[in-house]
Amino acid sequence: MSDDFETWVTGLRERALERQIRGGVFDQVMGTVQPLPEVLEKQAHQPEFRLSVRDYLDVTVSEERIRNGRQKMRQNRTLLNGIEAEFGVEAEMIMAFWGLETGFGVNRGAFPTIPALATLAHGGRRCGFFEEELIAALRIVQMGDARADQLVGSWAGAMGHGQFMPTSFQDFAIDFDGDGRRDIWGEDPCDALASIGNYVSKHGWRLGQPWGIEVTLPEGFDHALTGLGRNKSVAEWTALGVRPARQMPIAEYGAASILLPAGARGAALMVFRNFHVILRYNRAETYAVAIGHLADRFAGGKSFAQGFPEGQRVLSREELREVQMRLTNMGLDTQGIDGLMGPNTAEAIRAFQKTQGAFADGFPGICVLDRLREIDQEG
Repeated sequence: MSDDFETWVTGLRERALERQIRGGVFDQVMGTVQPLPEVLEKQAHQPEFRLSVRDYLDVTVSEERIRNGRQKMRQNRTLLNGIEAEFGVEAEMIMAFWGLETGFGVNRGAFPTIPALATLAHGGRRCGFFEEELIAALRIVQMGDARADQLVGSWAGAMGHGQFMPTSFQDFAIDFDGDGRRDIWGEDPCDALASIGNYVSKHGWRLGQPWGIEVTLPEGFDHALTGLGRNKSVAEWTALGVRPARQMPIAEYGAASILLPAGARGAALMVFRNFHVILRYNRAETYAVAIGHLADRFAGGKSFAQGFPEGQRVLSREELREVQMRLTNMGLDTQGIDGLMGPNTAEAIRAFQKTQGAFADGFPGICVLDRLREIDQEG
């Protein structure tokens, strides 16, 4: 153990004891922990997510995953029925999270959680966040849910079948089989799937309501009305000419937004409260669409009618940072230049698109960046 890491562990011990971690537990667990250089390497070189919506869905909602998921549903039908009855979350939705997070338990990760979190809390980015997760992992051991060596998962500390961070484990993990332990790591997925159900339920899931429905937009539709947070009732959207893509009536499920995951050239989705619940698990809109669509396919639903454009160019983080900088310099403030797509950036892109007479869909396509560069050269 390096002197620097050892000094940090000494300071951590004081902070852990202030958080009600017993000294004996801390010493037993942390006494042999060594930093993992490969964890810092992975954090420093995280692969950039640059798949288009179409390519991402081809991977996450593949026919093979659908077949595997339906088979797993049959194998775990009694368990899933019990979880649905207890937590009010459809079995298909539980399966979608399980399938995307770990391939139905196949890819749960093999990094020792406590050394990985200690490495990140000591020398990685977002040290405060990872120290909080490390304290939570120590509390899991202290509570007797697992031994320290049983805590394994991703290099960033996500654990088990549902890839829960330790703080999420504390708040939402369930001992569903009644054996006295909340076991999300073992081969038996019982507690893990129930924990997913509890997580989703506690964040406001509404049983029997859809996450979203594919719709068609009328000619001349104002695309500036799209995007999360631009809510209207189903009746109001219907009055504007929005129709279900498969001619099935849409019930009034409360506030709804129109989402264009690939811009105006791709499928349009009317999304409801349950979509926002999925986003609490992972904030990426494309992830939420994949979860919802995979659950629909498990239930016998069809692929999207409109689909998404092939070969769509996805901006890199550096390119999106350039878009944000150029928009902000034009007076269309994106509320930050971080290379991450969010509602403020989408709003600024919509405003820019309107000035150019283009579809104001807020989608950060390469055409937006090209036009911003052209304007700079013209100016």
